[in-house]
Amino acid sequence: MSADDMTAAGESSSWDDDTRHRSAPVAATVSADERWLVALDVDGTIMQEGGTISEAVAGEITRLASQGHSVMIATGRSVSMTLPVMDRLGLVSEYVVCANGAITLGRVEKAPTGYSQFHVEEFDPTDVLTTIREGLNEAAYAVEDRDGVMRYCGSFPQVEHTGGAEKVEFEQLFEIAATRVVVVSPSHDTDDFLEVVERMGLQKVNYNVGWTAWLDIAPDGVTKATALERVRAELGIPRERVLAVGDGRNDIAMLQWASAEGRGVSMGQAPDDVHEVANERTRTDLDDGLAEALAQL
Repeated sequence: MSADDMTAAGESSSWDDDTRHRSAPVAATVSADERWLVALDVDGTIMQEGGTISEAVAGEITRLASQGHSVMIATGRSVSMTLPVMDRLGLVSEYVVCANGAITLGRVEKAPTGYSQFHVEEFDPTDVLTTIREGLNEAAYAVEDRDGVMRYCGSFPQVEHTGGAEKVEFEQLFEIAATRVVVVSPSHDTDDFLEVVERMGLQKVNYNVGWTAWLDIAPDGVTKATALERVRAELGIPRERVLAVGDGRNDIAMLQWASAEGRGVSMGQAPDDVHEVANERTRTDLDDGLAEALAQL
């Protein structure tokens, strides 16, 4: 399984055009004191590797949104790679969490994309890039800004063919106010990469190592959970009515947050450290685990 952005370029859909726009039957609308906040990871949760979204998963998302639950995406993807997924699902949510919590969008119908920035967290990437390069001098590096533009150096096929990417020299990455730093080191397997990163003792940043040798670095203290708690407070939904589903290490804080009083569900293929923080476990993405979890709500 790859990190959140890795399947975005060249993604395909298992739906035909009729299926994409077909809505599930609208059930009775839930009352305000019955509404849940449902936060969903994308890659490995909503979407299988390769970009497929099953009809079962899409149908359950549509059903809950039609009933009046606040269904939203919380992903490590950039804004430009997240909104097309929502379009495929026909999902219009009040908020969207991108870049592992660094960017939260709010619904604004008159905005060009239908959303505008509600909250953005940034940091100076200079120290962390310098530190990492000392230990991973053959890695590829990318810095994403608040507008979703990804500037990168080295070989970075996961982002270089996207519309919002620009290749620059390594030192130019220092000039960007970052919402996220991404590091990829194909010469390391996941365990070796994790050991190297832990040995660096990164300070004042929040980082997650993905299924492959992929490192996501966010501003200090910023996770999907911090962004979702901000959203929950805005919506006035109590903690006991939150449901979060994810499969990656960047979902750990989100699942801990949801499990504290609500439901934190790990996907069947998640690594052990993700399962450990969840209070529920569903089937794998290939077995429509998300649809199974949502069907219980």
